[in-house]
Amino acid sequence: MNYNINDIQNVKAQKIKRNFKADVQVVILVQIKLQNLQDVQNIQVKLVSNPQGFNQVDKRWLKNYNELWNFPDELLEILQYFTGEKSPKIKNPKDKRRMFLTEFTKEEQEQVINFFIKNQALVVNDILKGRGQFASEWFLVILKIEKQDLKWLLKPINEVINFYSGEVLITDRGSISKITMQRKGGDNGRISANMLQFKINPCELFSNAN
Repeated sequence: MNYNINDIQNVKAQKIKRNFKADVQVVILVQIKLQNLQDVQNIQVKLVSNPQGFNQVDKRWLKNYNELWNFPDELLEILQYFTGEKSPKIKNPKDKRRMFLTEFTKEEQEQVINFFIKNQALVVNDILKGRGQFASEWFLVILKIEKQDLKWLLKPINEVINFYSGEVLITDRGSISKITMQRKGGDNGRISANMLQFKINPCELFSNAN
């Protein structure tokens, strides 16, 4: 974080209990030119046990994403089929509960791609950094594998946003650059399975470490 260790008088960390992007808020008391100054840093923490695994970074109902990003009506309907809010409109879908992005027409797939290309900066910022007082300023990845040394990496959130931004592609899972977009699924058939979620592999950041 570029602090001079000799200037630091006190450090206090507290867990953020509500549903915000930052998990921990660190209050740092530093003394500069005989003045005590208090600085606050918000940190998002990802504890990982599998370097090839994916970690959820955001999950909401489509209506909540629509409030953030204002989907065109046609795209909103496509995503309703994708998440299962609406039953498949095609014959013999892979999953009777929902549709995969690859099951939509080429024109519909282009609508998905074009929206996330055009709005990628907004989307990636919202799902990784968040908004408001407890928006994440730092991204801490802790890799802990049984019987191996702990490995960690701390990155400014803007570097993380840049890393996970890029080409927008549609796969069977669905993806936005290095970010995977999925129907939540699971939940023993409860309606919450129809939520939309975004996942990343936080350990990819280790390969980009300076």
